Amino acid sequence: MSLHAARLHERAIPSAAARHEDGSLADLPCGRCSVVTGLSAAAPGAVVRRLFDLGFVPGAEVEAIRRAPMGDPLIVTVAGYEIALRREQARLIDVSPAA
Repeated sequence: MSLHAARLHERAIPSAAARHEDGSLADLPCGRCSVVTGLSAAAPGAVVRRLFDLGFVPGAEVEAIRRAPMGDPLIVTVAGYEIALRREQARLIDVSPAA
């Protein structure tokens, strides 16, 4: 079972104490890869749950693919598929540079 499948199966959202403050997905330049470190505790629970269900789990690799002409939405690759996120949603996802 992959890391993504295991985390989604457990349905465990990490606590805010486990998060790292390296930056948000909204700040990731196009073409760059990064690793999800956590989800913002300031977001409503339903939003955090939805992002988690979409594959934005700690340890998941994400890559910023492209942005719309006005910078919103942002297209990213996560868990093997592309997804469009608004800038305000991308700010809720904490990331750190991929190793």
